[in-house]
Amino acid sequence: MKSASEHWKQCLNDLPLVAILRGVTPEDVLSVGQVLLDTGFKIVEVPLNSPHPFESISKLTNRFGSDLLIGAGTVLNGDDVNRTVEAGGRLVVAPNFNQAVAAEAVQSSCVYFPGVATPTEAFNAIDSGATALKLFPAEMITPAAVKAMSAVLPSRINMLAVGGITPDNMQTYLEAGCEGFGIGSALYKPGKTLVEIEYSAKRFVKAFEDVRV
Repeated sequence: MKSASEHWKQCLNDLPLVAILRGVTPEDVLSVGQVLLDTGFKIVEVPLNSPHPFESISKLTNRFGSDLLIGAGTVLNGDDVNRTVEAGGRLVVAPNFNQAVAAEAVQSSCVYFPGVATPTEAFNAIDSGATALKLFPAEMITPAAVKAMSAVLPSRINMLAVGGITPDNMQTYLEAGCEGFGIGSALYKPGKTLVEIEYSAKRFVKAFEDVRV
């Protein structure tokens, strides 16, 4: 099996879009995961403020672990990292940079993807072992700010914009230096039918492929 970092690099090369399934339940997660896989998504995050998130992560990993990079979002402490790993997750996503979370994620050989909004936060996260940077909330971080940060950050560090991303604003962020996106309620939210999720997923995949070309 590929390491988490190798899997991450492959996923970014194939389709650097993170599906954020905030609010998903263990009862629905496999059918949603299948739709995402079928439409081309490679990375799935289950935020820990969802119902029974570790059960959902375990189910996703058991069914799709060889095809999808799966993990937890809204990870706020080291214990949550350990529980994510126990559930089979290999991706740790946070809305902020936290030294304890970073240490546990690196120790567990997970992909660590913390939220940052300033160069200071970004460099602190990189120095602590971040695999990539989540520019969050993207509504506050304009493409001009992304371009300025991109000029000083190490080229090996991937930047993905998260928050308020739509098929229509991807291009400006990519041109500024982002390499991908996290997509939440515009893709998935509780109550959406599988048909609606599939429609949204296809829109994002097509929009990204169009601007990447």
